[in-house]
Amino acid sequence: MAGVDGDLPRAPGERAPVETVPDAIRILLAEDVALLRGALTGLLDLEPDMEVVAEIETGDAIVREALRHRPDVAVLDVDLPGVDGVTAAAELHERLPECRVLILTGLGRPGDLRRALDAHAHGFVLKDVPPEELATAIRRVAAGEQVVDPQLALVALRQPESPLTPREAQVLRLAAEGADVDDIALALSLTAGTVRNYLASCITKLNARNRIDAVRIAGEFGWV
Repeated sequence: MAGVDGDLPRAPGERAPVETVPDAIRILLAEDVALLRGALTGLLDLEPDMEVVAEIETGDAIVREALRHRPDVAVLDVDLPGVDGVTAAAELHERLPECRVLILTGLGRPGDLRRALDAHAHGFVLKDVPPEELATAIRRVAAGEQVVDPQLALVALRQPESPLTPREAQVLRLAAEGADVDDIALALSLTAGTVRNYLASCITKLNARNRIDAVRIAGEFGWV
């Protein structure tokens, strides 16, 4: 007879159920690059006090799988297909506040850090840190500490606030991922005209030449 998980479909990239380690830090890992996701899982599973209970490759699945597996810490890539890691962190804070969030990034953009802190993330770590530093960061986050590089935090706090509304940022983020007006309208249940108005507002607020320039500017500041 199938186990409890046997009747539930697993999200893309989610690992098969593993034997539970008593008192281990339960980790949900969200990373869209399969090779890196596998490497991170392997490294974390080597830690005697850690257990990766779910591997996710799209941002859309984060909250659903977190509610299912109840991890202690969610380690989220900032750039994920679908819902980005920072947006997922904000939703996790609302839906599962006991799950603490550590954001992983390959770029270290101060704007991303600012967004992460605004989303109530508890840590912000570069992907090129040594494995032992990542493990230490997870332990500290699980223990209730906040883990952020102080120099990056100082720069982030000096960055200007985003002029975009949450909806404008959402529309521009989808445009940055390559979605056209009709795709954005469908994804957000808006009319095409409303999407065009949002994009025009983004261009104006960012003093951009066009939509592509608006995406570039917002991306550099970490606003999308």
